Amino acid sequence: MMDPVASLKAHQPSHEFLIAIDSDGCAFDTMEIKHKECFIPNIIKYWDLQPVSKYARAAAEFVNLYSPWRGINRFPALLMVFDLLDDWDKVQERQFRCPDAGSLREWVVKESKLGNPVLEAWCKAHPNDPVMERALEWSKAVNRTVADIVQGGLPPFPYVRECLEKAHTRADMLVCSQTPTEALTREWQEQGVDQYVFAIAGQEMGKKSEHIGFAAQGRYEQTKMLMIGDAPGDMKAARANNALFFPINPGDEDKSWKRLYEEGLDKFFAGEFAGDYEAALIKEFDAYLPEVPPWKK
Repeated sequence: MMDPVASLKAHQPSHEFLIAIDSDGCAFDTMEIKHKECFIPNIIKYWDLQPVSKYARAAAEFVNLYSPWRGINRFPALLMVFDLLDDWDKVQERQFRCPDAGSLREWVVKESKLGNPVLEAWCKAHPNDPVMERALEWSKAVNRTVADIVQGGLPPFPYVRECLEKAHTRADMLVCSQTPTEALTREWQEQGVDQYVFAIAGQEMGKKSEHIGFAAQGRYEQTKMLMIGDAPGDMKAARANNALFFPINPGDEDKSWKRLYEEGLDKFFAGEFAGDYEAALIKEFDAYLPEVPPWKK
């Protein structure tokens, strides 16, 4: 599992079913602590949002946890937070404006690999851009805080282990995530659940849709491929491969995993998942992630 790309490309099915599983916020309860304790405090600190800190916290939580944009890359998410704050009447009443981020906006539009290594290379090639340098320092600080605060020992959600145990004798399973592979492998190994998956694919492999594509490659029937995820991006990854989707509802993760254990997996293996059952799940899932923030309702 040290090389998820190679293991996916070389994958030979052991079963007729394939199940892909997201990790952060889906299998493991790590999204809340990472954003609330790591991302958001650093947004406020590095982007001088102290005068509107409570509004910045609300906006960042909405974008990253409670909206259809849940799980998107940190840089476009940051810009969305700025836009929400600048549009918020309570913030305007304080005569506050978010920092100019013009060069970061241009970079987010043009660059396809939105990560620290590419951003660091950009800063070296374009010295003396305070916006991009601040973005890099903020992003590095987020990583340091995650490493400091999100220690090992965080267990998977209730019923995750039971679902893995129930499914692994009938389906080939893999982890699809945008978290670094090293962190994913450590988390899954610490909890002893890595034994159930044939590969752990992180951000180094590219998009989740590519993870599934490498693993499937015509080896499974469409109705026998399932993606389990907690964000619209996970559903898009499933649809890109004509796979089915089981949503883990944000805030009701325990209930979702229990439903998967008690009925979802049975329907999937019985060929009764596609159609009305999946549509009802997705309709419910969509209601958990409204596009309009609560302060505008």
